[in-house]
Amino acid sequence: MKAKVTVIGAGNVGATAAQRLAEKELGDVVLVDILEGVPQGKALDLQEAAPIEGHDARVVGGNDYEASAGSDIVIITAGIPRRPGMSRDDLLTTNARIIRDVTQKAVQRSPGAILIVVSNPLDAMCHVALKTSGFPRHRVIGMAGVLDAARFRAFAALELDCSVESVSALVLGGHGDTMVPLPRYCTVAGIPITELLPEVRVRAIVERTRNGGAEIVNLLKTGSAFYAPASAAVEMAEAILKDKKKILPCSAYLEGEYGIRGLFVGVPVKLGAAGIERVIEIPLLPEEREALHRSAAAVGDLVAALGRLSF
Repeated sequence: MKAKVTVIGAGNVGATAAQRLAEKELGDVVLVDILEGVPQGKALDLQEAAPIEGHDARVVGGNDYEASAGSDIVIITAGIPRRPGMSRDDLLTTNARIIRDVTQKAVQRSPGAILIVVSNPLDAMCHVALKTSGFPRHRVIGMAGVLDAARFRAFAALELDCSVESVSALVLGGHGDTMVPLPRYCTVAGIPITELLPEVRVRAIVERTRNGGAEIVNLLKTGSAFYAPASAAVEMAEAILKDKKKILPCSAYLEGEYGIRGLFVGVPVKLGAAGIERVIEIPLLPEEREALHRSAAAVGDLVAALGRLSF
């Protein structure tokens, strides 16, 4: 039986994710949005591209969740976008309401689904989705580290004038200004970039990675990144649907790993058919562990703020 993936939110991230899911033939795709005609129109446009792209995925759109019933994966991209001068934290109240609403509607029709959350502020929205769905922690996953690591890899490859395929990277922590890129775990064909670049250039790449989203927001003026976030969510979905057991950095709900409990924080995990099949703990230097805990504390502040809101 063909898999089914529902994408909630037919904006730039959601529509691009739907396109890539269909073109990779990962399953049939349902695109949901509250704007009348938008998900239907974008889905029809994608379906009409199928003969040219050579895939047989069915893409449908709707303003309700009926077509989403029985989804294997639900990717949540709904929410207001980040705008110039706006921090991810500013999005908290409005997007918390949206995520609670769409999660309730999605899980009612797909109680066995795995949720991939993309909406910002990411780690806090994962918390809302987890509590709203009542799902076990391995079935609620945040898209953060895959995107942040991709930015790290892209900037390192540009600096070294080498193929991005040769570069691996790891970014831990919350999806925001406190994220923790780890230069000694960024390698080119197994060689740490710390052995290939002077420290000042490595620091510049780390700083650009931290500000990767804001850099795009400032350039676009009226929107935020969507190509790379969509690709990151689809890579996660593919690892799950194909049971690839792929090791990827994702926002996961920790229960003592890395000395952190009760928060979604970006860490390396094994993604397979069950969702998060293992949280992988890697050795960290004291300063790296301290930075990770500072990042987790920032996430904790957002979760505490959620508790004070009547959203």
